[in-house]
Order: sequence, then structure tokens, then C-alpha cells
Amino acid sequence: MREKKIELLAPAGDMERLEMAVAYGADAVYLAGTAFGMRSFAGNFTPEELKRAVDLCHKKGVRVHVTCNTMPRNDEVARLPEWLTYLDQVGVDAVILADVGVMALAGKYAPHVQRHISTQASIVNYETARAWHDLGADRVILARELSLDEIREIRAKTPPELELEAFAHGAMCVSYSGRCLLSNYMTGRDSNRGACAQPCRYQYALMEEKRPGEYFPVYEDEKGTYIMNSRDMCTIDHVAQLMDAGLDSLKLEGRAKSAYYAAIVTGAYRHAIDAALAGQPLDPVWRDEVEHISHRHYSTGFYFGQPGQFTEDSRYIRDWQIVAKVRSCTPDGRAVLTLNNKFSVGDQLELVGPGLRPCPVTVKALWDEDGERLDQVRKPQMVFQLDLPCQAPPLSLLRRRADLTP
Repeated sequence: MREKKIELLAPAGDMERLEMAVAYGADAVYLAGTAFGMRSFAGNFTPEELKRAVDLCHKKGVRVHVTCNTMPRNDEVARLPEWLTYLDQVGVDAVILADVGVMALAGKYAPHVQRHISTQASIVNYETARAWHDLGADRVILARELSLDEIREIRAKTPPELELEAFAHGAMCVSYSGRCLLSNYMTGRDSNRGACAQPCRYQYALMEEKRPGEYFPVYEDEKGTYIMNSRDMCTIDHVAQLMDAGLDSLKLEGRAKSAYYAAIVTGAYRHAIDAALAGQPLDPVWRDEVEHISHRHYSTGFYFGQPGQFTEDSRYIRDWQIVAKVRSCTPDGRAVLTLNNKFSVGDQLELVGPGLRPCPVTVKALWDEDGERLDQVRKPQMVFQLDLPCQAPPLSLLRRRADLTP
């Protein structure tokens, strides 16, 4: 039996994704306000929504971490005291930052909020981690480029009260700890200000100056031309090793991804952590769940060596589609749901939910909200009824296999 408790930190791009992360087992969520965060294309939270989010999470015993990890300009830094004061007032548990000025302001204007140093600070050694701790940091979020052995050494050579957090799953940047200028140069969208256009995923060719329109393929090797395309990280098979290395928090990337992603990846890693804590192997059904979400080809990041690149294409693998969400369900399985994508009587679906093992569902009958029989449900967000094979908690999902890879 492993006694070390480790935090599962899940992404929450908006309220729907936050609710999914909480329901599927997150110990903490990280999110952003409408400014100062590194994901401008996530839904993000207005001040009023943030207060509701904190209240909801704290009722469930879940911590809330708010990102302030851009490098603010003069006009922005002038607005930070008001924002940090608000975070302190509504009871946010931690602020994630990367700038030493923001660090000082957070200590002054949010004295009850922990200060976590973002992966944007590129912490790759124990001296840097100790220096941030000396400045008042409660936690450092380590750079993705570290090996497991390097993390062990950082843990051994830093104060035990300094918490260590590292990414366990999700997209990786081709640049060092996300410090990329390519998007800004090519599109005017600054990756370091939350607006990356992901030009590393583009397919590039060579064009000679005096032969415009005549393209020559660029090959890294015989496999293809996506020379900067990074794989996604997946460490679900190695959770026990990450815990043994001394990490205090495992972070799931994905604030800009779907509510379905937030639910499934959180649930899978919840089971992985619980199995590791119990000294048990991970049930293969939960390992399989990370194959059911939209992702690029997986690697284990830098934990066990170079992750390698996938140079044939940069497409997401999308093999499953959510069709409906459970609102309520009786003990005998009669469920009220809202529709995401149409389906019909006779279709084969799969039920997943908080604490539920995935199970097949054959659609034998459908009813509208008033109990009238239907052959098909097709209007998005319509409310309908369906018999499930078991009682499913709210926010359970129905999905079907569908090749959505672009």
C-alpha cells in the first residue's frame, strides 16, 4: 500500500468542463480569468463565474488554481493588484505565475493564496526550484523536458515543504517549455500570450526564390514532412513511478479541449492514481479510456528519454463521439438526457460515467420529454428519455464509435 497522497489536477476551460473534471474525480482544477492566462481560446471565467466555480469546487473538497502565467506588459501589470485582490477575496487556493513581478504582487495582494510557479518559468534544476521557494513559492511546476531521474534529484535537493508538480498527460510543445516565437512571427498570434496558432503542426515545403509556386517536399526522414510535429504525452502506465519520484501533483493538459476530454482523461487518471495508492495494477479498461479521447500519437514525454516525433501528419485521432449527457436516472435505469449528436433506435452506444466501467448500450426505445415514443433523436440539446443498463449518475455520457479524424 502506498501512503503518499498525490493530487490529480485537471483542466477547466469553462464551467461545463469544470463540472466534468470535478464529477470524474479531480482533486483540484486549474482555470483562468478573462485575462493573464495562457489559453485565450479556452472559454475562461468572468469574475462572477469564477466565484461560482470556487464555491462549487470547495463544496466538493476540490481546490481551485488560477493561471496568471503570461508575462504582463506595463498596462497589464497595473491591473493585476485588483485581480489578485479579487482572487484572494473569493477564496482561490493557488495562483499559477511565471513572472517575478507577479510573484511579488501576489504576495502583497493575495496573501491567503498559494503561489505556484508555472512551467513557463522553465524550471529544470534544483537550484532554480530552491530560489523560487526562497522568494515565497509554495509549489513549482516542472518543465516538461525533465527525465524521471532528474525529477528525483530535484526532489532530493529541495525543501520537503516545496511541492513539485509535473504534467502527466496532454499536448506537448515543440519549443522549450512553450517558449515559442514561431506563431507570433508567422501569424501575429503570440503563443506566450495565450494565442498560439500551432504552426508547428503545419505541413511545410521548400520553395526556391526564383521559382515561386514550385514546391519541393521537406523530409526529416523517409516518414514524411511534418518536421516539427510533437506527440502527445501519456503516462497512465507509469503513474506509480511518477509518484515514487516524489511528485505532489499530476497535471492533465487541456483547458482548450472539450468537456468530454475533461471527463474521460480525469476519470482514467483517477483510477490510475487510486490503483497505484493501493499497490494494485491498473485495470486495462481505464488504460483503454485514454484511447477514446481526441489525441495525437502518444509518447511518455521526456520521462524515459526523447519522446520522438510523428512526421506523417499532424491530425488528431478521433474515434469516438459523445451523443448525449445524463441529467438524471432512476434506480432501474430510466434516464433523462440532453442530446449532443443524433442517433436512432437500434444503434449501438456505450455508457461511461463517474465511477462507472464503460458498458455497451443497445437503443431499444426512445421517448421525448413527455413520454411520447420516438424513432430518432436529432435536435441538439433536446431533452429525451432512454433506458440504460444500470443507474447512471448525472454527467454520465453516451458515446459511439465514429471516425472523426480530419
